[in-house]
Amino acid sequence: MRKFALIFAAAAIGAPAFAQTPVTLDQAMAHPDWIGNPVETSWWSWDSKQVFFKQKRAASPLRDTFAAMPRVRQVGDTELAALDTEFITFNRERSRAVILRNGDLFERDLKTGVLTQISRNTVPAADPQYSADGAAVQFRIGHDWFSWNRADRLVAPVAMPRAMKDPAAAPDEDYLRTLQLRLIATLKRQKDDRDAVRANNEAQRRADPTRAPAAVYLGDKVVIDASALSPDGRWLLVAVSPKSSDNGRVGKLPRYVTESGYEEFDDQRTRVGRNLPLAQTLKLIELRSNAVRDISLDALPGVKEDPLAAMRAAQKLEPLKGSRALRLEDDNGNGLVWNATGTRLAVMLRAVDNKDRWIAVVDFDKAGLQPLHRLGDKAWINSRFNEFGWLPDQQTLWLLSEESGYSHLYTIGSDGRQRALTSGNWEASNVRWNADGSLAWLMCNRKTPGDYEVCAVNAKDGAVREVTQLGGGVEDFVPSPDLRKLAVRYSASYMPAQLAVVPANGGAAQRLTDTRTAEFKAREWIQPQFVSIPSTHGAGQPVQGKLYRPAQLEAGKKYPVVLFVHGAGYLQNVSKRYPNYFREQMFHNLLVEKGYIVLDLDYRASLGYGRDWRTAIYRQMGHPELEDYVDGAKWLAANHQGDLGKVGIYGGSYGGFMTFMALMREPELFKAGAALRPVTDWTTYNHGYTANILNTPDLDPEAYKKSSPIEYADQLKGHLLIAHGMVDDNVFYQDSVRMAQRLIELKKDHWELASYPLERHAYTQPESWYDQYRRIYQLFERTLK
Repeated sequence: MRKFALIFAAAAIGAPAFAQTPVTLDQAMAHPDWIGNPVETSWWSWDSKQVFFKQKRAASPLRDTFAAMPRVRQVGDTELAALDTEFITFNRERSRAVILRNGDLFERDLKTGVLTQISRNTVPAADPQYSADGAAVQFRIGHDWFSWNRADRLVAPVAMPRAMKDPAAAPDEDYLRTLQLRLIATLKRQKDDRDAVRANNEAQRRADPTRAPAAVYLGDKVVIDASALSPDGRWLLVAVSPKSSDNGRVGKLPRYVTESGYEEFDDQRTRVGRNLPLAQTLKLIELRSNAVRDISLDALPGVKEDPLAAMRAAQKLEPLKGSRALRLEDDNGNGLVWNATGTRLAVMLRAVDNKDRWIAVVDFDKAGLQPLHRLGDKAWINSRFNEFGWLPDQQTLWLLSEESGYSHLYTIGSDGRQRALTSGNWEASNVRWNADGSLAWLMCNRKTPGDYEVCAVNAKDGAVREVTQLGGGVEDFVPSPDLRKLAVRYSASYMPAQLAVVPANGGAAQRLTDTRTAEFKAREWIQPQFVSIPSTHGAGQPVQGKLYRPAQLEAGKKYPVVLFVHGAGYLQNVSKRYPNYFREQMFHNLLVEKGYIVLDLDYRASLGYGRDWRTAIYRQMGHPELEDYVDGAKWLAANHQGDLGKVGIYGGSYGGFMTFMALMREPELFKAGAALRPVTDWTTYNHGYTANILNTPDLDPEAYKKSSPIEYADQLKGHLLIAHGMVDDNVFYQDSVRMAQRLIELKKDHWELASYPLERHAYTQPESWYDQYRRIYQLFERTLK
């Protein structure tokens, strides 16, 4: 048999222009170094005159630092000690900034450029902030908070919370201890001596201002999850949760190809419903006295109402007792935001059932909360669009919320009144404010869901305007320290992220980089057509797609159809940006060269289309999305000469799951499919993702049954390829093995399982990529031609 090689020559009839530079499958699946590595992150110099960026080194996992103006040059190792980083915090006057680099802290004087080192530790510092008076820098190491005073260059501890029992506290009642101390005089004397020494040391510590503050003991029944120190140094708010017990059997990941030559096993995660997040308690510590009070959460509206009560009753489970379990929005402390003066603290809390999220301010006198904003959803609250903070007036809170159905920017004044600054059927994200809070820059997709630029929003009248014109492919941006310019990472369909500088008030972009290789740029690629497909299933808006097809269709010819399904569910692939699936995009070029037409959809559940699009799959994963793909196939037949008798589908992760659903729930339409690293049964996936959409298996077993492909395996008729990395620590290889056993027992034909012993969820080896896509190509050639 002739050796398999996908080198596509120009077809004799209807060959598109790009056929002059065909790409082989081996090239398409090669290490992406051949394309040119993207600009990964960017930041400004302290004087706003220079932009730096990171880029992966070719043929190496190492990253190099580059300066981009006036020309691109690599920064030498000896220069790194003088550089700032992307981790920077400004004081209120923007005259100084704290830089976090390699876990150490530095302060930069933005008038003189002088750089002063604050810390040098083996344990990295975190969460730097300026004190209320600006004279000190506060930061956290582990769970301890420190302050660096600029005047004397002294680092001193400010707060030391401890998840342990206070050594000075009386021991628990025990009759044997009481008996011993009563009968044995020596033991009693030794105890009294220890107590006296401890009391004397504490008295001396309180009298001596040069000594460190006492630790705050929170008990040995909890763990500390997060904390936030007030800039005035008066308060520490700590989030704690109970010490967890065994909350579910942990999955074991076997590895068969190892350096040792022996089988090895890794502990991984538990399954959905078996590692429920534990409720957190907020503790307010007054640092002058170390007095600890629990913050009452009872004032949060709806906190005692159970949105899952009907499900509990239907499954004969115990009803909810007391308040719902809550946690901070982010255990890294991002759910706790002090204003710069330390007079107001905003907290963002989320229900563990993920049906509600609240923002409230702490009432220090009453140790309670004053609710400001509640976002509820009968499906689930988005884990994105949760940014919030204080404006420079120190009284006005700003936030992102999906309460209108799309993420938009709001402010809440000291009177509690909420005001929308943006609105419409588009999403706002990545908010950055100017110095006086009169204007915000943010990411926006106002033109179409996949067209991203930087917008400016006037805080006075809510006027929105685009300040970049970079083809809709903006990835992110960073304002310069003087707030006059924006460093913008942008991309395009065949261009990985590059760097440009744009005036902050809008204007022509100065494009600084093009990291693509000459070989990649020399090729002519099929530019995807951005299409809108009418929904026949009540989606409420058309389904957006990218269509790959010949420039001219041959008259009278019907073309076999390949549908691509992106992964992650909540991800956007139909955009003007460089796709996550750049290899697949090259593969689509190859398929078109061989006579297929290819459609890539942002099905319901995808990012970029608002709340209702995202939550359409609640309790029915794989159903609305499949309706969208059926519509897509029929639309290709009606508008682009697609052959409904020759329809294939493929994708990885969520795309693999959807491939199963397509072949098993619409077996007459889909003739072939490749399910890559697929979920086959949602009861085996993780809790954080799955419980949002399907609740938990004990509460909502029907949702799991309706949404799991293994329940539909008996309906398989077409040709199926399953491909899975055997050390996948996201979707376990066991998912595919269980499906294989099910197909064996059902005596199904025309399916195969390809296993990759050294690949995790995201493949890294070019040989694995090639083998997998060779199989996909051969599958479509056998079954759709």
